[in-house]
Amino acid sequence: MSKNRIQTTDASHIEGLMQVVHETGLFPAEMLREMLSAHLQGSPDERWLTCLRDGVAIGLCYARAEELADGTWNMLALAVLPEYQGKGIGAEIVSALEGGLGSDGVRIILVDTSGTDTYERTRAFYQKIGYAFEARIRDFWADGDDKITFRKRLK
Repeated sequence: MSKNRIQTTDASHIEGLMQVVHETGLFPAEMLREMLSAHLQGSPDERWLTCLRDGVAIGLCYARAEELADGTWNMLALAVLPEYQGKGIGAEIVSALEGGLGSDGVRIILVDTSGTDTYERTRAFYQKIGYAFEARIRDFWADGDDKITFRKRLK
């Protein structure tokens, strides 16, 4: 039986993660290398995790420290290959992020998503794994597309 392994993202994961990003439509895959650059250079203010199954990247998570805030981080990306969605892998990746950040003294994790119907499942997912609705900024992403912020306290 295959088991997932979640680890800090390294350069060897880039090609597989580009596939995850492409298949999920999270953002244009060509942006990934630049987005990873600070993390790969050792930035303490960014955390990238890769979920591997049988050595193949099937998911990712990216979080960054909020500037000028004490112990607050923002989870900016979470993606799992479509064929693995709905199987608890996203929750497993987030749990690994929370465990690592909590050990490092992080108090709060924020996550933003869209208020449109397309993202209803995403909002339900965050609530299911313990994130509480914190705020709505109307028309943030575009007219009629509100920004919804969820929050989870780690300490």
